[in-house]
Amino acid sequence: MPTPNYVKINAERVWQRHMDLAEIGKTAGGGVHRLALSDKDIEAHVKVAEWAQARGFVVELDAIGNMFVCRPGSDPSATPVASGSHTDSQPWGGRFDGPLGVLTALEALEALEDAGVTTRRPIEVPVWNNEEGARFMPGLSGSGSYTGVMDLEKMLDCTDDDGITMRSCVEKLHAALPNVKHRKLGQPYAGFVEAHIEQGTILEDAGEIIGIVTDIQGNRRFDVKVTGESAHSGTTPRARRKDAFVAATDIAVALRDVFWDEEDIARFTIGKFEALPGAKSVVPGEVNFFIDFRHPSKPVLKELGDQIEVVAERHVAPCSVAVTQASSADPMQFSEKVTGLIAASAARHGYPSRHMISCAGHDARHFVASCPTAMVFIPCWKGISHNELESAEPDHVAAGAQVICDVLVDMADWA
Repeated sequence: MPTPNYVKINAERVWQRHMDLAEIGKTAGGGVHRLALSDKDIEAHVKVAEWAQARGFVVELDAIGNMFVCRPGSDPSATPVASGSHTDSQPWGGRFDGPLGVLTALEALEALEDAGVTTRRPIEVPVWNNEEGARFMPGLSGSGSYTGVMDLEKMLDCTDDDGITMRSCVEKLHAALPNVKHRKLGQPYAGFVEAHIEQGTILEDAGEIIGIVTDIQGNRRFDVKVTGESAHSGTTPRARRKDAFVAATDIAVALRDVFWDEEDIARFTIGKFEALPGAKSVVPGEVNFFIDFRHPSKPVLKELGDQIEVVAERHVAPCSVAVTQASSADPMQFSEKVTGLIAASAARHGYPSRHMISCAGHDARHFVASCPTAMVFIPCWKGISHNELESAEPDHVAAGAQVICDVLVDMADWA
């Protein structure tokens, strides 16, 4: 077997790409506010496309708004391999969650171009649309629609809080990139690898640089609606109230006790809580909140997730409650074939590494069923993410880019 044509990435370039992209949607706190398919997110797509086209790479868009940067291989009939992530952020989020996966993969293509190396298989950098789900629910809908896990038309009909459809925003993205090629949904990959910040402190605490991600935990998410009765806050005594806020907080406290985990493995979050009508002198007649529950065990996801409605009914009186599962995803195991390549690259460059699971959801999960897939983590400062303070070290970004480049070279020469 011929020796792989590994090349050295340009550490200064990949870091500068991150800093330049972070200017789009930059916040006063040093993060980015770049919700999916907002004007700023579209501007970020255009910037990545400009960088790619300046190097002669082909850029494509599909019907859900995924963008692809494509570098050809010596065998045009070979199925491509890919590495990528997303450019959209959480509200007032960080500079590295998503862009790291896009820009390390783009750096791999540029480094190969600089070195004049031709791989057998084409290599692509997908920029998956709406990974975060902060504007359009559910998240991961770009990669989900591409792989057929989610229905394209249903996803395009999703609306944000202002009633704007994803369909109209995808049309704006296409209008902003009128000269790119059209990409069909579902074109296969021979392998997929995604780089990401860890969003935890395991690597940082251990002084390690590369996380070799072997698994991704599952999740169940629920909409909860508590219905009471709006009333005058000054004239309505406690005995006559149907206070939806009190009932909702009773439910939340009871659920906290149910989901308490001494081993600290379960992840239970109420991240959105809205009391209506939201007037200062009115007893709330309705409360809506959202539950995000995650765990690496499928049986535990079922057992505890099924308790939510039971606990809510037990603590809602004198109000009523409706619990609806908004989405779910099973735990998944990544390919040992790809994690082995990641481990080999880390060892070759002397990067301290460890095998670990991902506690967050990522686009990579949608490719496990169709091709060898895995992820690469690098540390982020204090594990902070989905936050303007999110940060990563230039040396760690460079290490992640080097590993991604090596793994893409390996996968692109698979028979």
